[in-house]
Amino acid sequence: MTAHATATARFAHKLVAVCLLLAALAASGLAAIGTGSALAQDDATPAAAPISAVSATDTVARLTAADGTIRFEIAEDATRFVWAAAPVDEDGMPAYGTSFITQGYIYPEGTLDEGSGVLPDGSPEFPDQVLGQWTCRGWFVGEGMKTQTGPLVITTQLYNFGAAFGDATLSTEGYELVDVGVAIERAITGGTGPFAGAAGDGEQTLLGLNATEGVNLSFALDVEPAQAAARQRPVMDRVSFQD
Repeated sequence: MTAHATATARFAHKLVAVCLLLAALAASGLAAIGTGSALAQDDATPAAAPISAVSATDTVARLTAADGTIRFEIAEDATRFVWAAAPVDEDGMPAYGTSFITQGYIYPEGTLDEGSGVLPDGSPEFPDQVLGQWTCRGWFVGEGMKTQTGPLVITTQLYNFGAAFGDATLSTEGYELVDVGVAIERAITGGTGPFAGAAGDGEQTLLGLNATEGVNLSFALDVEPAQAAARQRPVMDRVSFQD
């Protein structure tokens, strides 16, 4: 078995264990508020993820490679993962079409391995290296939480870089795979601050699951500045969809 196949199988087995835990909690009448060990604690709303102490300007500079690509990693705090009450499968787990929202921490490239980044209580494992907040919302596709390969969800992601909310953000749209180590393209749909009007695309790769059973992800985003994106629009203006 290849290293990729082994990692994907390990991720799938871990995902099944998470589903069994959540099903047991749902059967006992507890609210389904996440996918991590923090579920075994209490019903209190988890604390908001702390924002970075680093400025937006310094964060963007730190994450921008020499070729202009924005590279960073995400550790999801799954104590903040919540999903809609319906639709769900017979075991209470998210099914095709179930909506959800979750958040996590932005780290520099090379910080995370398969399981690091978030402590079991949802706090960052490396607080001095947190460079912003990640928010993700979307819907389950495929076979919902039972998906074993291919797209698991389709999502909108917001990356808030730096110490203040809204000063420097990027947003992307796309599928997310359940397969470990397999890159998938995402479309850059806009941003704020230095990324206002941004377009482009990039890659997301699943690294594994952390201590809260949240995903660890790596990103490489090729951002087109607003001026470059604007130069592409006249081309589309000339396209006719008439017969």
